[in-house]
Amino acid sequence: MNKDEMKDALLAAKDAKGLKWSDIAKAAGLAPEYVCSACLGMNHLDKKPADAVAKVLGLGKEVSAALQRFPKKTWTQAIPTDPLIYRWYEIVGVYGETIKEIINEKFGDGIMSAIDFSMDIQKQADPKGDRVVVTLNGKFLPYKAW
Repeated sequence: MNKDEMKDALLAAKDAKGLKWSDIAKAAGLAPEYVCSACLGMNHLDKKPADAVAKVLGLGKEVSAALQRFPKKTWTQAIPTDPLIYRWYEIVGVYGETIKEIINEKFGDGIMSAIDFSMDIQKQADPKGDRVVVTLNGKFLPYKAW
């Protein structure tokens, strides 16, 4: 089973069982954001959480094995057309240079790691319309002189 087939099987089982990512993540013992990413094929799970995800969704060993394989992190569109995903490109386009300037000012010359990284997505009630609160937490990696 390849990652695309795995993704399709996982999403179909999730819908059929009426589960949320938080339910699946609880079974795996990991954060919903990470488990979702692994189920969509962009990260992997170790054996124990992969087996737990497959079990809670009523899927077989082939799904668990696919979840355990290291992904090839690629996407086919240069700029996605899904409106929600596109807005992230817009945010980076408008604020990317600002983010870089402020990170460099506070930390020095370097980058925020996407490897030593976590993410949290929350819903914040607001009388003017609910808010999306996204926290991206990455280790700072300074460039070295040599």
